[in-house]
Amino acid sequence: MVMHSVYQEDEAFLRSDVTGAGRTVTVSGRRQAGSGDRDSVIPDAFETVILVDTDDNEIGSSGKLPAHRDGKLHRAFSILITNREGELLLQRRAGGKYHFASLWSNTCCGHPRPGEATRTAAERRLQEEFGFTVALKKLFAFQYRAEDANSELIENEYLHVLHGYFDGEPRPNPDEIGAYRWMRPGNIQRTLISRPDWFTPWFAELADMYYAGFALPGAD
Repeated sequence: MVMHSVYQEDEAFLRSDVTGAGRTVTVSGRRQAGSGDRDSVIPDAFETVILVDTDDNEIGSSGKLPAHRDGKLHRAFSILITNREGELLLQRRAGGKYHFASLWSNTCCGHPRPGEATRTAAERRLQEEFGFTVALKKLFAFQYRAEDANSELIENEYLHVLHGYFDGEPRPNPDEIGAYRWMRPGNIQRTLISRPDWFTPWFAELADMYYAGFALPGAD
């Protein structure tokens, strides 16, 4: 019953003109094996993350799922992609994601693997999820912690936020992305206030910082 209610609310959000210009594109199907630019994807059960201290110094490594089960602090990144109109590319996480499934969030998120530079990992993950690459610039970093009541997993991340520009047509991976849309800053901020439950907790935090002091030219 609750899942049905959330689905109806999500569909209302997808169709609502109040959320601003542009359209939501629902992603369907499954990724085909051997699809070239996405062959670097490793199943969550076999991924490894970098454990860090509160200053982002590397202190070890852990399996991705155990790190989230135990709430271990680890290195991560979030990507913000804007177009020439200043709109931000949002994604709705696929329903099969291991945590915070089916919630709207920033363009792309992920974790560098041991021995992998954060920017390199971010470029890789953007290609894996959206099928394109652009030059990325680091904006800021912060630490946050959030618990997902549905999966009982914990995000405890030292999060690096990167930005890039893109005006082409995304090629989303349906294993990772349930839908996507371009959205204007003002509409994002209003919807985050009115319906925070539609978004991932880290996006709410980084959006506040981005629009407060790190906004780039073209934002309204």
